[in-house]
Order: sequence, then structure tokens, then C-alpha cells
Amino acid sequence: MEAVKTVWAIDPTHSEVQFKVKHLVISTVTGQFTQFSGTIESNGDNFDGAHASFEAPIDSISTNNADRDGHLKSADFFDAANHPTLHFESSKFEHKGGDNYEITGNFTVKGTTKEITLKAELGGIMTDPYGNVKAGFEITGKINRKDFGLTWSAVTEAGGVVVSDEIKLLLNVQFAKQA
Repeated sequence: MEAVKTVWAIDPTHSEVQFKVKHLVISTVTGQFTQFSGTIESNGDNFDGAHASFEAPIDSISTNNADRDGHLKSADFFDAANHPTLHFESSKFEHKGGDNYEITGNFTVKGTTKEITLKAELGGIMTDPYGNVKAGFEITGKINRKDFGLTWSAVTEAGGVVVSDEIKLLLNVQFAKQA
């Protein structure tokens, strides 16, 4: 008998989607997407073999600096006018032991799709005070921004790089089991 398919939807009020990038290769700037959605479709409460999807509007990017956010939304980086969302669709959601999973899938940014692999740690499954069943994950990964057409760069007078190519991804997401 096949297990019951369960749909889990991101609870945005208990989730955060961040990225970190080196500036001048000496310090880290953290940004986030303030709007996002995503689901996991699993076999009951078993996430091995699940399917995940995620989307965030580029206009929701925030680094706590309006000028920098505007630059990130411009054609120099994400080109939000022509590519308003980023998207991830899993092809594999694999249990690696304990609370650890690997999620592989297609990540689309600025019209470019590349396969990436993310590490995910299941924080657990719990019922909240209102009777809603929740699952929490911390998901991490790294991408090279230039692989996705985010090629803007500048060099300091001393020859230093302004923005590193490596972007760290960090998602702390809580999913609510759907009825």
C-alpha cells in the first residue's frame, strides 16, 4: 500500500531566507528575501524521497540598505524587471542519516537554471498550541553567483574585489502540514 502523500507549506511567519556574501573580501553582508513560498510533498511524515519547491520575488530582497537593494534589483544583478522571481524545484530529497538530508534540484535565477545540492537538517516535527503539525528545517548551500548571470563586478583602486563570487544560502524554514 502506498503511503499517503502529505503536503507541507512554508509558514512565512516562522521562517527566514537569507544569503551571505563577502564584501571587499574582508567582511560579510547578509541579505534576505522578505517574501517567499514553498512546499514539500512527502510520504506521510517521511521526507526521504520527498519533492520540494520554493519561490521568492526578487523585489522582496533586503540588505538593510535601500541603495544596495536597488542595485541588486537592477540589470547589474537580478534584473527584477525582466526576471521577477527565483525558483527551486527538487529532483532528489535524500535522507543521509540521523536528521540530515541532501536536496538536489534546479535553481533558476535571472533566467538561468543550474542544478545545485543543498544540505538540510530536520529540526523535528511538533504540534503547535493550535493543533497545527509543523516540521522545521535548516537548509544551507553555496552557489557561484556568476553561474546564474550575476556577473557585475568592480575592483577597488588597490585591485581588490568588491563582491565575492561565492554566495552562501541559509534557510531556516518551518513547514505546516496541510489538511
